[in-house]
Amino acid sequence: MEKESFHHRLPVQIRFNDVDSYGHVNNNAYFAYYDLGKQDYLTTVLKVDYRSSEVVPVIAHISADFIAPVFYGDPIEIETRVSHVGNKSFTLEQRAINTKRDEIVCTCTTVMVCFNLKTQQSADLPQAYRQAIEAFEMQ
Repeated sequence: MEKESFHHRLPVQIRFNDVDSYGHVNNNAYFAYYDLGKQDYLTTVLKVDYRSSEVVPVIAHISADFIAPVFYGDPIEIETRVSHVGNKSFTLEQRAINTKRDEIVCTCTTVMVCFNLKTQQSADLPQAYRQAIEAFEMQ
């Protein structure tokens, strides 16, 4: 497994209500896990402050591939990286890892578009975001 290309990792706790009647984590729960990883990446790497920023990233597209089942109590870690930077958007790649088995159990791709809260339209990617992504992902 290629861990070195993902510099951002966040352990997540599986909640009791994340498990379906088959005994494994329901597919909807993964999006909540990916949101936790995404939020942590945006605040720690990009320093996004939704209370004072005029331009913020919003989700334009999200998709996931479910590879292997996860059960209640399995140790899960969400890895996040930016794989593409455009003029107004960037693409996040994420994956859920069962750290006990060192196995990728799910992958997710999210396209984030910069959005101006004042004009309610897409906006250019702030230079600060571009620089922060570059500095973090090239470490």
